[in-house]
Amino acid sequence: MTAKERMKNQKLYFCTDPEIQAEQTACLEILYDFNQTRPREAQKRDELLRQLLGGVGKNCYVEPPLHANWGRNTYFGDNVYANFNLTLVDDGDIYVGDSVMFGPNVTVATAGHPVEPELRRRAAQFNIPVRIGNNVWIGAGSVILPGITIGDNTVIGAGSVVTRDIPANVVAVGNPCRVLREISRRDREYYYKDLKIDL
Repeated sequence: MTAKERMKNQKLYFCTDPEIQAEQTACLEILYDFNQTRPREAQKRDELLRQLLGGVGKNCYVEPPLHANWGRNTYFGDNVYANFNLTLVDDGDIYVGDSVMFGPNVTVATAGHPVEPELRRRAAQFNIPVRIGNNVWIGAGSVILPGITIGDNTVIGAGSVVTRDIPANVVAVGNPCRVLREISRRDREYYYKDLKIDL
């Protein structure tokens, strides 16, 4: 099995492989161009995002700067919004559903390294995909670790570190992130604390 095949199949591999590094550099060139766009260059930004990512649905917006290890291993559904400093450690695949919102300074990581010191010294790595469902809100400063699945309609509170799967239709917070409560009837009446929805 080649290093590239190992990389795609959740096996340990060495990320210093020359073929992998050459491909990654090509992706990073596009990312650099994306991050240099001016605010008025929305069309150019969209075109570069579509060159960079593996898939981009309709009406997606990513506020620069965007950070990504590859870009091409990330797939966005429709209506995805990412505030500044989204970090995609996408050595493995990241699947993002429709109508997902990322607050500022969110990290989604598919890559990890073995605990064994000699393997780490030799730059051993593994990748496990991350899946984010539809209509999910990831709060500012959250970190999503390798292999995590987050269910539809869920809210991840700001500053959370998601170390295990989170089901659909819940509010989850903390480090490690845990389900705080289900999304309820009250959430249809109040948008924040005691502030009533008036739309």
